[in-house]
Amino acid sequence: MEEATRARPMPGRPSEAPEPVPGEVTVVCHPIGHVENQCDQPARPEVLRASQSRIVVYPEFSEGLEGLEQSNRLTVVFHFHRAEGYALRQHPRGDQTRPLRGVFSLCSPFRPNRIGVSFPRLLQREGNVLHVTELDALNESPVLDIKPFVAPE
Repeated sequence: MEEATRARPMPGRPSEAPEPVPGEVTVVCHPIGHVENQCDQPARPEVLRASQSRIVVYPEFSEGLEGLEQSNRLTVVFHFHRAEGYALRQHPRGDQTRPLRGVFSLCSPFRPNRIGVSFPRLLQREGNVLHVTELDALNESPVLDIKPFVAPE
């Protein structure tokens, strides 16, 4: 049982890169910006969401923000930059008293691709800076994409 929770190294580092699988697509993402807030250490999602954050979009992408202020809620895709390794089965929130579950049924940052998605409320846009609340990303988290949140009908 414990073997199932052992962290695996993240592929992509030169010394740990796996052999390419024939026909596999390689995905490379480059940040379009980063998060700035007071949350330097991992915390419960409700603590992160309670703080205000700034999403600083790099100047070369700022033109892409045009019209975003029409939305009051966003979809932000970011990288869990402080997470090391992953396990396919984990205890929810690291609580050993709770039964193991599959990583894809959890919001754990310890995932194979370390990608996070959050739906913050947009307070204001100032040029290339978005002021938001309810973003559950740590300070300096690389932002991979931003789009308006569209609720399913």
